[in-house]
Amino acid sequence: MDQLIDRAVGALRRINDGIAIAAGLILLLTVGYILTDIVGRRFGTGLGGTEEYAGYVMAITTSWAMAYALSRLAHVRIDLVRAKLRPMGQVAMDVLALWALAATAIFIGIKAWPVFARSWRLDSAANTPLETPLWIPQILWWSGWAWFALTASIFALAIAWYAARKQIEKAEAVGGAGTEV
Repeated sequence: MDQLIDRAVGALRRINDGIAIAAGLILLLTVGYILTDIVGRRFGTGLGGTEEYAGYVMAITTSWAMAYALSRLAHVRIDLVRAKLRPMGQVAMDVLALWALAATAIFIGIKAWPVFARSWRLDSAANTPLETPLWIPQILWWSGWAWFALTASIFALAIAWYAARKQIEKAEAVGGAGTEV
């Protein structure tokens, strides 16, 4: 079972690394689009829609990047109590933190679905000159939340498994507080 969990966690980390690179490239493309629009405005040929696209890109990339942050132990945590505990107590706090994070991600994913579903059903469009069909950015945004919920759930199960077996190093590697950079 340990090998299966190790492989699942490793695979999620690799996938999330790729997602982070893709999100970074999308952000760079967005910056290029914004810069092109700004320069174009100077010559009267702006592209338009930069504010709208930038908002969509930020929401989408943020929802997808949360799973990467989790897989690399980069989520911000306040560890005042945790730091005072012995290793097994720290692992218990990590288990609690990961289960709370997974529950929150699942809750948000569940609550975000109707936002997309309503836009799809009503064929809603943005109240902007671009009239973007809202279901497009919303399904990409929701998918990021769903992926984060899945990743957090698998990590929560993994850390619970390692904690129950008192494998402190493995539990720390899956859901520890990480290190300051």
